[in-house]
Amino acid sequence: MMTASAGWYNNPEDDASERYWDGTKWTDHYRSKTASFPAGWYTDAEHAGAQRWWDGSAWTERRCLDGGASNPRAARPIGKMSKGDARNMARQLTTKVAELQDLVEKHGLRSFADLDAYRAETEAQLTLERSQAEVAAAQHQSEANTRLVAAEKRLAEVQAQLTWSQQQLDLVNRERVDVADVIALQEVGLFDYEHPAQSSATLAAELESVRGQIKSLVRNKGAVTTTSGFTFNNSAAQGKKFINDMTKVLLRAYNAEAENAVKATKAGNLYSAQTRLTKAAEQIANGGKMIQLRITEQYHRLRLRELELANAHLMSVQRERELERERRAELREQQRAEAELRREKERLEKERAHYVATLAALEANGDTDGADRIRARLSDVNRAINDVDYRTANIRAGHVYVISNIGAFGQNMVKIGMTRRLEPMDRVNELGDASVPFRFDVHALFFAADAVGIESYLHKRFAEQRVNKINLRREFFRVTPAEVLEALQEQAVEVVEFTTEPAAPEYRASTGELAGHYS
Repeated sequence: MMTASAGWYNNPEDDASERYWDGTKWTDHYRSKTASFPAGWYTDAEHAGAQRWWDGSAWTERRCLDGGASNPRAARPIGKMSKGDARNMARQLTTKVAELQDLVEKHGLRSFADLDAYRAETEAQLTLERSQAEVAAAQHQSEANTRLVAAEKRLAEVQAQLTWSQQQLDLVNRERVDVADVIALQEVGLFDYEHPAQSSATLAAELESVRGQIKSLVRNKGAVTTTSGFTFNNSAAQGKKFINDMTKVLLRAYNAEAENAVKATKAGNLYSAQTRLTKAAEQIANGGKMIQLRITEQYHRLRLRELELANAHLMSVQRERELERERRAELREQQRAEAELRREKERLEKERAHYVATLAALEANGDTDGADRIRARLSDVNRAINDVDYRTANIRAGHVYVISNIGAFGQNMVKIGMTRRLEPMDRVNELGDASVPFRFDVHALFFAADAVGIESYLHKRFAEQRVNKINLRREFFRVTPAEVLEALQEQAVEVVEFTTEPAAPEYRASTGELAGHYS
């Protein structure tokens, strides 16, 4: 770019002319190279409505408004000019006019009268173009901002997708590690099978801990011990491989036996299951003598504990089932007692209605003796009805019984219970049904207003002698009838009749003891 100062320079478009450079750009002012202008005031090309002094060879910095210039030569009276000066000025003016005329024709220059209108039109056009440019720039800026927001949104989406992908990759890596760990555990026969204690609210946490310790020992090579420095075919590497292979095979066999023991265990057979697993560990030790391979004591204890948890849960389930069965039996017994009392009251009500009608007829006939007998019977019926109402209202009232069955349970064992039946022997006979070989012997059977309290007292008194300490509905105790009688006497319980020795006629007849017993 040209950086020369303002002035006339060779026209790059026409070698025969010069063009004015304002210091930053070319203007539309041209002149012939041969033209020579006399010194004087001329229109300023850089400032509209102003004139600038031309010294005959170059522009000076002298400027003035149109009409305000003081031209000494122009101010000299024409009458005082010499003829030569006049002719010279005429020639110069003629040449100047011709040059200006050429410029006007060549470049379509406007007259000075049109300059203001042209300037106003140009400024208006520039203002319009500037406004349009600003609108276009604002539109471009808005579009750029929109594109920037879209790009930032897309960037956020890409970053979110990248984060999600990284999370998925981490998850896959963790799953890959977990799968590799599961495969390694399964190679030695350690599987996540269904354990009975998993569904236990109290044992599930301990089972999870035990299983975690079992897996940890397998991962850390702590489930078995082997010899060191073993060689196979004089090769330490082959010896190490042989030990690893044998370890996997024998540990797999032991774990399979442990799993089968858990799956096959039942309530009450814990000892036999643990014995079988211990024997399996001993067999593995015998089979691995060559490399001194055996199951570690810590690992074996954990597998035994796993068996204990399974048995404990199964025992708990069995107890709950037995308790539920006993509760249902107790409910049925209560319902039978209530039905019996209801039927008895209905029978007594009918009997009383019959006696009332009979009494009215006898009194109408004047049979006083018959009426007295009916009144006595009616009084008995009323007492019976009152008794039934009392026992219906008082659920603690009933009959306490102490029975034994030496043919089924042996000596020194009794059953202590209570029943609300009107006929308590019905309950005793039900207990001696086909589930036992002989009928029960009754040592005591008495009514009590608080039969529930007496039964509870006897159960607490002989709690240490209770046969089944888990299912408290099993009311058998290892005591003699005499000890029960002594406990009743300590509490001043009124017992009309109590037999300390069991008759057991069926049992004694079956064993040949009957004659000796009665002799």
